[in-house]
Amino acid sequence: MSLGGDGRDWTTSDQVIRSAAVEIEAHVAASGWDQPARLYALVPTSELLVAEPALAARLGLDTATASGFTPIEQDDVPIDRPLEETLHRISWPPQVVGCAAAVERLVQPAAVEVRIVAAATRDGRAYCALRMRAHDDDSSVLTGADLVPGLLTLLWETLAD
Repeated sequence: MSLGGDGRDWTTSDQVIRSAAVEIEAHVAASGWDQPARLYALVPTSELLVAEPALAARLGLDTATASGFTPIEQDDVPIDRPLEETLHRISWPPQVVGCAAAVERLVQPAAVEVRIVAAATRDGRAYCALRMRAHDDDSSVLTGADLVPGLLTLLWETLAD
């Protein structure tokens, strides 16, 4: 049994959503601050590689042993309106088992700037990663299953059938 920082028993499936959120946060962090919101579809890597055998071959991956989620960034996220408004207008096809959003916000009362990555799946799993601009290093990223419940709710709504 592996206990997370929040005391939860992290099963393999929980670890998959955690890995996706942390991977997305690191990817976004590599581009620095002052970025627009980003939205990602989460698809099972094994299913993606079966659907795209050329990709599997190019990456040297075995479709039989592939695991986890592959985040696929959505290029058509409008930058002229808040992400929360955009989330109310979208839905995902069935092959997308989860989604994630990366957004920068100021939080009160101290006007601290943070980058939030929230990831959610159709079956109710969730994980968040939060990086403060004032503590911009990988070892200072805060993580947990429910750090941003409002954003997670919006993500789950996009996944509803």
